[in-house]
Amino acid sequence: MSYRAPQDLALSLALSSILEAQVSAGRYPNVEQARRAALRVMQAHETSQRDVVAEEQGETALYDSMDFTRLALSAVSGVGVWTYEVSSDCFYCDEGISELYGIDPAQGAMGIKRSEFLANVHPDDLVSLRKTMAGGLVNSGDLELEYRIIHPGGVVRWVLSRGHTYFNSAGDPVRRTGVGVEMTAQRLLEQQLRQSQKMEAVGQLTGGLAHDFNNLLTGIMGSLEMLRLRVGQGRLEQLERYFEAAQSASRRAAALTHRLLAFSRRQTLEPMATDVNALINGMLELIGSTIGPQIHIDIQNETDLWLTQVDPNQLENALLNLCINARDAMALGGTLTIGTGNCNLTAKAAAELEVPPGDYLTLSVSDTGSGMSGEVIAHAFDPFFTTKPTGKGTGLGLSMIYGFVRQSGGSIQIQSRLEVGTTMTLYLPRSTLSVSADATAPTRPEALAGRGETVLVIDDEPTVRMLISEVLEDLGYTALNAADGAEGLQLLQSARRIDLLVTDVGLPGGLNGRQVADAGRSLRHDLKVLFITGYAHNALLWEEQLDPGMHLLTKPFSMDDLASRIKSVIES
Repeated sequence: MSYRAPQDLALSLALSSILEAQVSAGRYPNVEQARRAALRVMQAHETSQRDVVAEEQGETALYDSMDFTRLALSAVSGVGVWTYEVSSDCFYCDEGISELYGIDPAQGAMGIKRSEFLANVHPDDLVSLRKTMAGGLVNSGDLELEYRIIHPGGVVRWVLSRGHTYFNSAGDPVRRTGVGVEMTAQRLLEQQLRQSQKMEAVGQLTGGLAHDFNNLLTGIMGSLEMLRLRVGQGRLEQLERYFEAAQSASRRAAALTHRLLAFSRRQTLEPMATDVNALINGMLELIGSTIGPQIHIDIQNETDLWLTQVDPNQLENALLNLCINARDAMALGGTLTIGTGNCNLTAKAAAELEVPPGDYLTLSVSDTGSGMSGEVIAHAFDPFFTTKPTGKGTGLGLSMIYGFVRQSGGSIQIQSRLEVGTTMTLYLPRSTLSVSADATAPTRPEALAGRGETVLVIDDEPTVRMLISEVLEDLGYTALNAADGAEGLQLLQSARRIDLLVTDVGLPGGLNGRQVADAGRSLRHDLKVLFITGYAHNALLWEEQLDPGMHLLTKPFSMDDLASRIKSVIES
């Protein structure tokens, strides 16, 4: 049996790689010019064709071909030729590959052991590279792999390696030959493009955020100004509407911040075993009043539904947002279907949803509305993306849901057809825990005068210190105040009685809230601590590191929530 030396294959691999590398690197303005350059190499090759040789002479023919191809590609920057011999476990390569991989050209020409040849491969890519190389020696066919090389000077280069494995008459792998193409310039351009897209998204995010907060701040500031004016005029009969307007704007501002945190997956969640069917049943009245009588609600829940491990309050918000979106898509009325189910995601299905394989609960919301185009679906989870008219929506609803679901270990899927409807399906991880008892809504605790507890409040914001102190006094506690960690630590080092430390996490002056709390506990071993923070990106990490007797409350919070939390911490 005889065969032609693989010079045609090696050269075709090289030529296709030249076209890709030269155009992407900007050396040729278009594919046509790159093709003409490649054809000139092909014409040179056609004048140097070798005769057909027998199989036992294939090695000589191979190296003749490799010598020619090296010469043909010597003028092309970033492209080189290599061959790997199975018997010797050695690579042979030209100067192009030697320069690309950062090895000695003389050693590359004489042969270099595979372990040395791959010594400069990036550690993060080495395992997959070795696995692919081993698989290529077992399975015939072409090989293509992209990975990074770290040069001795520390410079990282991207390499696209294309090759083919050859087998003898017994079916054993003999050698692999191919080309290497530097892709660094293309990958850097892609990184710059991604960075540009990120900056564009940040610009869109901040612009929309500023617009909404300006509206909310106008409502708050205007209401407070009107309160001052009406009190000065002695007109006290209509003060309630200004109070309500300011509180309403404040609640909307807090909700907007919460949605932003959910979008960025930085919110502090309190996951627990949750019965989603019971959660849906408890929300039906609210959903019905929200979407209106023109829309029929159809419930299709799995009877033996598994529990899921999520924050039930956030899931309620997500469900309500999905129902509102469905309502807006059915301007003329229609049917809203809420359904649940159990499913086991195989490895393939889980990979498509970017979650681990296993058991999941599904919660779906379907409408018979206008549907979504492919372009809209592609941007549906982007911050501030909305198809609603200006002023009719912030565009944070779906991004908030996406962030919450991903942070909870699940995924979300959109299925939609124009003029038919849309189905949004949440995949939530199954819980093997039991459902905890429902907590009742917190109410302002009664004053505890006479108990004698003393609370130290540390916060650099005077308004926050004032409000917390007044809440403490209403509850019957004694309040001590400090503006920074050093001042608070002095009080902790004193002989004064302190039963609870309420401290901001981020404090000026070098000592943060955790450092003050740890120092205080070294002096007062039974000291209870309530951290408060507006830096939600640190909240998750802090919660994971809290010791027994330490608690966390994120801003913004209502005074009722603060009062309830202080009482529960002191009495715990």
